[in-house]
Amino acid sequence: MSAGIFGRLANLWRGFVSLWISDIEKEHPEIAYENAIGSMVEKYAQLKKATAAIIRRREDLAERNTKGTKELAQVELELSTAVETSQDDLATVLIQKKTALETELGELKTELEQAQNDASSAKSALMTVQSEIRKLQAEKENMLAKMANAQARIRISEQLDGLSVDNEIKALENVRSHIKNTVAEANLNQELKATDLDTRLATLRQSSGEVSAKQKLAELKAASAAKKAAATKTM
Repeated sequence: MSAGIFGRLANLWRGFVSLWISDIEKEHPEIAYENAIGSMVEKYAQLKKATAAIIRRREDLAERNTKGTKELAQVELELSTAVETSQDDLATVLIQKKTALETELGELKTELEQAQNDASSAKSALMTVQSEIRKLQAEKENMLAKMANAQARIRISEQLDGLSVDNEIKALENVRSHIKNTVAEANLNQELKATDLDTRLATLRQSSGEVSAKQKLAELKAASAAKKAAATKTM
């Protein structure tokens, strides 16, 4: 009973830890990518060691096959010589040796073909994992850039949403109203001056002075002309 309770508590704790880590990774996606890449790099290293072992076995089998093939050729040559020289006892031993070598080479050939296939598959898997690591690294850079851009857009949007220009607009409205009132007051002063009696009288006096001056100028011009005419007659 107690073991079951402890097991459930352990599972519950692992669940809490998993959720906590998940939340951290959401807030810091670079951590999630680094963890994923690190895990794949570790698997790549393990796969690389396994592939190296497979290739080493393939090379060992190939070396044994080469050695066995040469030995079989030598035995066949010796067997031919023993038969030609009627050395039946040696021929019998060589025939048994040849049979054993041919059996061994047949098994070696099968193992070598399998080792070659295993090596090809392992190298292909190794290249696939390597390609996935590079893709994940590129995805990390791309996604983090997108995340940073999205966060910047959200911050700008929040700033714009919280931006208020009501006070500035009200202040400008007050200034505009004051300017209009000042202009209207100035215009009113001009209008009042135009209708003021003293102003009109001063304008009239100025006009009368100009008329009188023009009349005097005309009289002076007439007198001057008369003097010139009298002088002409005397001559």
